[in-house]
Amino acid sequence: MSVTSQTHNPPRTTPRQAGRTTGSTAATTAGPSGVLSGVRTWFVGLRQQLRRPLASYYLLLGGSTLLLAIGLMMVLSASSVYSFRLHGSSYYIFFKQLTWVAIGIPAAWLASRMDTRWLRRLAWPAVGVAVVLLVLTQTSLGFAVNGNRNWLALGPLTVQPSEIAKLAIIVWAADVYARKERLLADPKHALVPVAPVIVLICALVVVQHDLGTALVLFAILLGMLWVVGLPARMFGIAFSAVGVLVFYLAASNAERMLRMTSFMDPFADFKGAGWQAGHGLLGMASGGIFGKGLSASQQKWGNLPEAHTDFIFAVLGEELGLIGTLLVLCLFGAIAWAAIRLASTTEDPFVRYVTAGVTIWLMVQMIINIGMVLALLPVIGIPLPLVSYGGSALVPSLIGLGLLVGFARNEPEAKAALADRRQGARAGRATGGLRGRRGGASTTPTTGPATAPGAVSAGARRTRPAASGRRR
Repeated sequence: MSVTSQTHNPPRTTPRQAGRTTGSTAATTAGPSGVLSGVRTWFVGLRQQLRRPLASYYLLLGGSTLLLAIGLMMVLSASSVYSFRLHGSSYYIFFKQLTWVAIGIPAAWLASRMDTRWLRRLAWPAVGVAVVLLVLTQTSLGFAVNGNRNWLALGPLTVQPSEIAKLAIIVWAADVYARKERLLADPKHALVPVAPVIVLICALVVVQHDLGTALVLFAILLGMLWVVGLPARMFGIAFSAVGVLVFYLAASNAERMLRMTSFMDPFADFKGAGWQAGHGLLGMASGGIFGKGLSASQQKWGNLPEAHTDFIFAVLGEELGLIGTLLVLCLFGAIAWAAIRLASTTEDPFVRYVTAGVTIWLMVQMIINIGMVLALLPVIGIPLPLVSYGGSALVPSLIGLGLLVGFARNEPEAKAALADRRQGARAGRATGGLRGRRGGASTTPTTGPATAPGAVSAGARRTRPAASGRRR
C-alpha cells in the first residue's frame, strides 16, 4: 500500500457548517454567564469613571442641566391649558419661567466663580436680609396666596422670602460651624447660635401659615446638626418636640387637619379633600411604562390643581411614564451622590457644611414633593426643585447648585485635572498649526534650480531640533 493512500485527510468544513459553528459559539457566549460578565464589566468601568477627580463636577453640572431642561419642558406642557384659560396664551407661564431661568443661570455661574472668602463675608448680611423680608410679609407689602401669607410685592416683582431664607441659613450656618470647627464636640457650641436663629426663622414662616416650608427649614437644621456630630439623643428630643408641635398646628386649623388625614385614603373623599391627591394618583397610574406622550396629559385640563407647580411630577408621570419618573429620580440621585462625595473628600469645613446643607435642602424637598404626589405624605405645598414652576424657588436652587459646582471644580485634584486638560488642548492646537505650516511649505512649488540631495539632508537636520522644541 502506498504512503499516499495511508495519509488521513481531515474532512472539509463547508461555509454553511462554519456558519453554524460560529452561531453556536456566539449563542454560548451570549448566554446568561456572558450577560452577567458584560454587566459586571460595565459596573467596573462605571466605578472607575466615578473615581476620577472630575466626576463630581460633571455629575453636578450635567444633572442640574438635565433637570432644568426637563423642568422647562414639563412647565410648558403642564401649564398650557391653565395659561390659555387665564391669560389667553398657552406660553404665558412658560415664558415667565424662561425669564427666571435667564436670571438664574448667570446667577449660578457667578456663584460658581465666587471665592469662598467673599461668600463667607455675605453670610451674616444674607441671613439678616432674609429675616427682614420675612417680617415684611406681615405688613402691607405682603399678600396671601392659597391661604398662605408668604409673598412679598416689591414693585413689579413678587418674591417668596422663605425660599431665599433656605439658602441664606445654609451659608450662614456653614460659616458659623467653620469658625467653631474645633469646638463642635461640645453640643452647646453646635446648637448656639445656629439652632435659635433657624427656629426663629421657622416661627416667622409658621406665622405665614406655611407649614411645609417650616418643615423643610427644620429638616435643614437637623441635617446640619447631624453633619457636625450632635449626639443622637438630642435628635430624639428634637423629633419628639417637632412631632408635638406639628400635631398641635394641624389640629388648630381645620384645613391643615383635613390635609393631614385625607392623604391616607384620598378616594374616601374624592370630591372633597382628596381631590388633588386622588387626581395625582390617577395621572401617575394612567401613564404606564412609557407614558401617553408629551402634552398628552388629561389631568392638566382642569382636574388636577397646581399641575405646573406642586403636582408637576404627576403630569410628568402621566406623559413620560415610569421611564420619565425614574430618569428624574436618577438625576436627583446623581446630584446627591456627587455632593456627598464632595462633602466627604473636601478639606475645607465651610465647603463641607454648605455642600451638606444644599444637598439636604434639595433632597428633602424632592422627597416631600414626590411623597405628596404618591399620597405617601400630606399635601403641604412643596415644589419639586428645578422642575416645578416658580422663580422664587428656582433662582435660589440654581445658586445653591452653582456653589456646589464651583466647589467641585476648585478641589485640588479636579483643578489639576482641568489644568492638564487645558495644557493638552493647547499643545494639540500648537501641533496641528505646526503640521499645517509644514504641509503648506511642502506643497509650495519651487521655481529656482534644483537643490542638491546633500543640501536637503543638511537643512532637514538643522530644522528638526527647532521643530521638536516648538512641539514641547
